[in-house]
Amino acid sequence: MTERGDKQFWYNMRTGAVEFGYASPSLDRVGPFPTQQAAEHALEKLRENSAKWDAEDAEDR
Repeated sequence: MTERGDKQFWYNMRTGAVEFGYASPSLDRVGPFPTQQAAEHALEKLRENSAKWDAEDAEDR
């Protein structure tokens, strides 16, 4: 079972800050991440996922 979102780390897309729990509106944050360090690398992870999904979409065409 995963941790509750209020007990995990989030990356705030508006401010660029890592937050613990639901510190900002959901529209501004991505996550959750299990550690602060993982949340600090949120943009890298989002880019990796996007590239992976683009490649999968291209294979399906």
